[in-house]
Amino acid sequence: MQFQTLLLLGALVPAIVAHPGHHEAISYSELTRRSKLSKRCEPQAAAMNAKRWARHKEKRSLAARSNTSVVITTEAPYYDVIQNDTCVLVPEVTTGPYIWPRSQTLRQDMSEDEAGVPLYFDIGVMNVNTCEPLQNVLVDLWHCNSTGSYSSFEALDPNTPFETLLEQLNKTIGPGLDLHTGDTTFLRGMWPTDSNGMMEMKSVFPGFYVERTIHVHVQVHTNWVVGSNGTVVSDNTISTGQIFFAEDLSEQIMALEPYASHTQINRTTNSIDTIYAAESVNGFNPIMSVVPLDGEDVTKGMVAYITLGVDA
Repeated sequence: MQFQTLLLLGALVPAIVAHPGHHEAISYSELTRRSKLSKRCEPQAAAMNAKRWARHKEKRSLAARSNTSVVITTEAPYYDVIQNDTCVLVPEVTTGPYIWPRSQTLRQDMSEDEAGVPLYFDIGVMNVNTCEPLQNVLVDLWHCNSTGSYSSFEALDPNTPFETLLEQLNKTIGPGLDLHTGDTTFLRGMWPTDSNGMMEMKSVFPGFYVERTIHVHVQVHTNWVVGSNGTVVSDNTISTGQIFFAEDLSEQIMALEPYASHTQINRTTNSIDTIYAAESVNGFNPIMSVVPLDGEDVTKGMVAYITLGVDA
């Protein structure tokens, strides 16, 4: 199977009030350099995926996927098929306005009993300069719930355009913009990669909010230190990006409850989402591969996997 790459390019993202922020321009020559780096890592990525398949193909049920204790030993990731088209290059891309580090928590289950279809992220991280897996880097994930709200921001209406929301709150886009309304933590979590550069996180399939397609935010941190409350107190963020789902899958899941009850706005699709368009430029693929947890029906649960190729 052909190995594909993705560059999540902040420079190619037009000014979008839905996810404000300053981003340095990335030149065409740099884009080309990173593309060549990713192609050089094809054999190593294939070997990495084969190892995941060989070690964890027996994990096929929710009951089998118990989380580890507080000891930082990652839960074994899952593969149902070997695919080599999952390597992703991740330079700086907007974090969006709904990042709140005080609510990002070290754990392998960030679902917190939120309603929705069970979803396990199976993420590998590779250094595209060496083509080696990155061990003990912290993968940081956050996304909205089934009806479009983010934890720590749930008092904000997910159906109100962001520009209108700013006007209502008398806020302006700029450094230090703080819109958080509480300290809830649902659907936010972090976990380090294991010795094979892999990590897993339990969640639920995201919903959607105004002006954005269904997506998940991801950051990769090195040199991280966790405080007693489980949040990161210091780190070096080496990558920021967003990852997505195929449209046919999103359509299937959004027809189910509780997603189907979100009828106040029309759902933005990948084809018209500006950030998705920027991140899939030149044929790069930002969509996670998905397999049903039971091997048959994604509506009963799924595993979404991707390899993040980091220019570390």
